[in-house]
Amino acid sequence: MERVVGTIARGLRCPIINQGDQIEDIVVDSVLKAAEVEGFQIQDKDIVSITESIVARAQGNYATVDQIAKDVQTKFGEEPIGVIFPILSRNRFANCLRGIAKGAKKIILMLSYPSDEVGNHLVDIDLLDEKGVNPWTDVLTEKQFRDYFGFIKHTFTGVDYIEYYKSLIEDCGTACEVIFSNNPKTILNYTKNVLACDIHTRERTKKILKANGGKKIYSLDIILSESVDGSGFNEDYGLLGSNKSTEDKVKLFPRNCQPIVDQIQQTLKERTGKTVEVMIYGDGAFKDPVGKIWELADPVVSPAYTTGLDGTPNEVKLKYLADNNFSDLRGEELQHAINEFIDNKGEDLVGAMEAQGTTPRKLTDLIGSLSDLTSGSGDKGTPIVFIQGYFDNYTS
Repeated sequence: MERVVGTIARGLRCPIINQGDQIEDIVVDSVLKAAEVEGFQIQDKDIVSITESIVARAQGNYATVDQIAKDVQTKFGEEPIGVIFPILSRNRFANCLRGIAKGAKKIILMLSYPSDEVGNHLVDIDLLDEKGVNPWTDVLTEKQFRDYFGFIKHTFTGVDYIEYYKSLIEDCGTACEVIFSNNPKTILNYTKNVLACDIHTRERTKKILKANGGKKIYSLDIILSESVDGSGFNEDYGLLGSNKSTEDKVKLFPRNCQPIVDQIQQTLKERTGKTVEVMIYGDGAFKDPVGKIWELADPVVSPAYTTGLDGTPNEVKLKYLADNNFSDLRGEELQHAINEFIDNKGEDLVGAMEAQGTTPRKLTDLIGSLSDLTSGSGDKGTPIVFIQGYFDNYTS
């Protein structure tokens, strides 16, 4: 029978995961049960994606605000701390900020503008033009920002993040001064002790600060990179990738993930005879064209994956072949010519005209984005995504 369906992504329901659960067994059992109930066959090169959240929950990788505070206080002592370039998020940063504030006597909070690193806007860029403000050169105090732009609430959350973050700090009994700048060096006019809270640009930020007289310079991946008073931790990412669990606790990014994906792959091989690829995913890597938010607030899309998911796609563009190489062909003759071209395509199509317009991104970033969109971030209850046909092409 002619094949008429390509890639299929299924969100799989599983039990609510609690600390201490054997995540490998739960994932395998959930996949096998779904296949039985829904009547699909597990095949070689299928993909199982598991959201990082249930892995971290099973690991019990949590930390309290007080444990964050102790680590911050140990690293910075009693001196004022510059907290720079945090993202604007109640889920991602509010509890981290409370912990930082509880570990400090004074904070100079420096926000990037018009938006944070992942696209959450403090102010519309058109307003900057209207007021004659240059975000690349102009440093604003809180009063200057308010005089220019007033009190602006976030489009989606309805939160004034300037007021919200300042109140979080002051509610901890910590003095707070808010400034606005996109230049890391600005903070050194206020303090030489800085916690860089940016995610993907943190190494550059720290390098600039250290080269220009910074003294105690840390980034979020250094906070809780080791256990504090029995807390969870992440030796690679620290607080990066964490999010709110309760009002006084965060769930950290999962750690030691490679053995988990390898074990799931091995068990599925033993029980089905098929080699299924497995990955753990966090945020996808895509941008919302309306809210302007770049989704990737995690340090990486995938902290662990099996070897078959390494690399990038090696694909040709069908419409390019149809419009150029085989523009004189139609029907079965055209289909045969394209099939033959695909069957004989090179192993590395970088730079080839036939590959222009394909997506030159890591497989794990693409599959992680597909998985994130399939599972959602709310109440779908499908933290496992089972993908079939992803590696097929027009000839399969």
